[in-house]
Amino acid sequence: MENEQASARWRNPLKGWQPAREVDEVPTDPWRNPVHAPGRYTVKLFAIGRLRFFHKFRAHGKRLWHRTRYWPTRRRVLDVRGGYNPKTLAAEKTIRDKRPLYWLTAFACLLALPLAVPDSAANTLYTAAAIFGIYGAINLCWMLIIGTAGVSSLATYSVVGAAAYGSAYCSIHFGMPWWALPFIGVPIGLVFGLIIALPATRLDGFYYALLTLGLNELCRTYVLQSKVFGSATGGLYGAQSYIPDSLSADGQLLLGYYASLVLLVMALALYRTINGRRLGRILRMAPEQKEAFAEACGIDYRRARIQVFLLSSMALGFIGGFYAAHFRGASPSLFSIDTVALGLAMLMIGGMQRAEGAVLGTFIVVGLHHGLVGLGPLRLILIGVIMLAVVLFLRGGLFGIKPQFRAWRDKKKSENRSTRSVKGGEMLPEEATETFDKDEIYRRRFDKQQRDFLKTLVTAQVIEEHRRQPLGQHSEALERLLMYFRRHPQQDKYAIEVLEPFKAYRIVALSGHRGVAPHDVEEKIYASTDDAYHGVFMRRVQDLLES
Repeated sequence: MENEQASARWRNPLKGWQPAREVDEVPTDPWRNPVHAPGRYTVKLFAIGRLRFFHKFRAHGKRLWHRTRYWPTRRRVLDVRGGYNPKTLAAEKTIRDKRPLYWLTAFACLLALPLAVPDSAANTLYTAAAIFGIYGAINLCWMLIIGTAGVSSLATYSVVGAAAYGSAYCSIHFGMPWWALPFIGVPIGLVFGLIIALPATRLDGFYYALLTLGLNELCRTYVLQSKVFGSATGGLYGAQSYIPDSLSADGQLLLGYYASLVLLVMALALYRTINGRRLGRILRMAPEQKEAFAEACGIDYRRARIQVFLLSSMALGFIGGFYAAHFRGASPSLFSIDTVALGLAMLMIGGMQRAEGAVLGTFIVVGLHHGLVGLGPLRLILIGVIMLAVVLFLRGGLFGIKPQFRAWRDKKKSENRSTRSVKGGEMLPEEATETFDKDEIYRRRFDKQQRDFLKTLVTAQVIEEHRRQPLGQHSEALERLLMYFRRHPQQDKYAIEVLEPFKAYRIVALSGHRGVAPHDVEEKIYASTDDAYHGVFMRRVQDLLES
């Protein structure tokens, strides 16, 4: 009993070397071993680590790898990045851009599609697949006009139709071979592009869309009433085709399918070239509603828009000539409102501003419209329902699901974190997976456990000891508390401001930034430095108990 009472009092170890002082022996708490502190490991520990979203390849050592780029663009085929594993410090490589792999897989599946098509459905599927290739190429060029150039044009199919009618007319009346039809469509597309591009310098947005929609209807009315372009036969037919008549029916369908697939690849290469080179970068610097800022920076975005529009019109003319060579003519349905509406549905479902969206939207709409002919008008209703659902619930089409889901997930994670009222120094599991420096996790965990132990040292005896003697030698419990408080970072750390030497002092909090003055934390004025030191100590103790 006497030993316990003796151990509960602190004696000044420097008593023999210091002059007589008022306080040489004060009551204190019995010594506690921090290793065996109660409740030290009562906190539930969570597994830490980072999720492996990307596959890691083995080390490259001292060798450098070749970064292949899409010629003639500056885009890399595979965005391979090297680094070091934060745990093992081993060199590793990561493929950040896997889209080329997905494209190769998709085209491999399309090339192998005839091997899996049953004979009973070969006619329908090959015809739908050929239409998918042609319409996919058209939509990629349309994406350059709407997405890259930012021109709200609805006359894309009128350019294709004009080139198809012009090249079919040359083939029928002048005997042009089939291989010349796409090249005949190029100048026709350029002329129509110039005619459509001129109003774009004066009109924009909704009014320009109405103008181009009216141009579509004007072309449709003209070809329906013109005897030269087959008003009596419902179209202009009889052009030469690259599909020879000597082939069997299945061979003709298969040749048309692969030729349309090659056209789709050519359109995709054009999209990558224009969107990835200087024209695309200039137009991305002058997005919608920011043209004045771009013009002030010296960017001639109007000229860049016209150039992209004309290049896309020439490509659409080439596709129109291919259309005439594939179907041996042209039909007024190219100018109809239904075709424009289906084209818009393809772009909206897949997602604007992305080549993948144009191709995927075309695949879905063409598959429903031409692959499910037996459903009748119900398939059009189904396409409308899908488009309405995409517009209502998705911001960027089907390819916008991933970023939209990530934004929603981050929002929910933030909401869940805000509901955790008691957090302390322990890091939440979702924070640990996002923290690159894992040492920070253990530091915060140790800080949490250390504070849990220090809370048990805060007693009335310790507070009274500090009030009597803020500076100098202290007991073991008070010394532990003071050492922990001194290790705090400079930001929001308490300090004493001298208002009047030896008469008035005030507690402030440091900003932690050079040149930024500290801010006041209370209005109380202390008469001596010892009272101010004790006031700082009490505020730190309060923060410790409330953490």
